[in-house]
Amino acid sequence: MPGTVLLIAASPLGRGRLVDAAAVLPVLAAVAPGVLSGTDTANVVELADPLEPQAVLTRLRAAATAPGPLTVYLTGQLHLDRRQRLPHLALARTTAATVRYTALPWQWIREELRLRSAAQTTLVVDLHADADAWRYVTERGLDCGPTTAVYGRVAPARAPGRRGTAEPAYMKAVATLLRSGHRPPLAELHERALARAAESSAGRDLVLAGTGGFAPRPPSRPAGTVAGPPPVDPHAALSAAVQAGRHTDADALAAGYELAAVRAYGAASEDALHWTEVRADLAMFAGDPVRSCRAWLAVAQVRLAAGQPADAPAVESAVDRAHHQWGRIEDAARARELGPALAELRLRVPGRRSGALENVQRQLRQLQVG
Repeated sequence: MPGTVLLIAASPLGRGRLVDAAAVLPVLAAVAPGVLSGTDTANVVELADPLEPQAVLTRLRAAATAPGPLTVYLTGQLHLDRRQRLPHLALARTTAATVRYTALPWQWIREELRLRSAAQTTLVVDLHADADAWRYVTERGLDCGPTTAVYGRVAPARAPGRRGTAEPAYMKAVATLLRSGHRPPLAELHERALARAAESSAGRDLVLAGTGGFAPRPPSRPAGTVAGPPPVDPHAALSAAVQAGRHTDADALAAGYELAAVRAYGAASEDALHWTEVRADLAMFAGDPVRSCRAWLAVAQVRLAAGQPADAPAVESAVDRAHHQWGRIEDAARARELGPALAELRLRVPGRRSGALENVQRQLRQLQVG
C-alpha cells in the first residue's frame, strides 16, 4: 500500500522569522518519495511557508484520512497566543499580536492524527520556540497525542549572543541522510541526525524518539524499579477496523471506552470527551454525518457547560466539525432537526472564519422553504 508524506515548512515573513524553515525543503524534495515514507511508493504533498491555518488543516486532514502509512516532516517555530497561552505553529502572516488568528494551533495537529495507529503515523519535527513557548514546552511538554510516533527536537529560538535566523539543522541532517537512498530504522535515523546537529544545539534542545510528544523530563526513579507492561493501544484496533470497513465494530469498541471513562471520571472529563470525539470521527468515516454532527454538538455543549471559554481551541474545533458534518447531511428533515442547535452554538462560538453563523442561518431558511 502506498504511503503519504506531508512536508510542512512554516515561518513568518519579515522580522518575526526565527528559523529559515523553507531552506530544508529542497533537500527533502530531493529524497525519493518511497524513502521519505518507508514504503515502496508514496504520495508527497509540500507546503512551503503557507499563509492560512485552514489551508494547512485541510491538507493535514486529507493526509490523516488517507490509507496506509503517514509521515509528516514539520519544520517551523512555536509561539503562544496571547489569550489562551497555548502553542501554535507560526505561518507566513503570523506576528506576535496575531498568533491566535494567523497561526496553526498545535492541538489541531494532535486532533487530526489521533485516530491513526502509532505503527502507521510518524511525526518528524524540527521546531524553534520563542521565549514564552520555550518556557511552556520545558514546563508542560508538547502533546502530540498517544498514537503518533514522534522523532525530533524543540530548540530555544536563539542562543545567547547570537543574531539572525536559526537553521533547521536537525531536519537538514535527516534529509541529507535520507538522500543516500537508504532509510534506516527511525530511531537510528533520529540519533544520527541529532549527532550531526549537535554543534548548533549545544545540548539545550528537547529531543524525543518515541510515542506521545515532547514531555518534561520525569524525576529519576529508584534503581531496580519497573513501568510494567506496555499499554494496549485501542486506537490501533480502531484504525484497523475502519480500514477493513468494520465501522459498527469500531464504534462499539469506542463506545465501551467512552462508557468506562464516563463511569470513572465523569461525562465532562477529558477522557470521556476524547472517546466521544473519537466516535464522532468514526461516524464520519462510516459516512453517517447525522451521527457525527450530533456527537460534535454534544462535545461542544459539554465543554461550554463545564466552563470552557467559547474561543478555546477544543470548543471551536467541536463546533467547526459539527458545522462541517451538518453541511453534508442530505436528509432535509435531519438537517432541520440539528440546525437550530448548531445555530445556537454558532452564536456563542463564531469561530475563526467569518460568516459561519450567517451560513447556518441561510441554510436553515432554505431548508424551511424546501
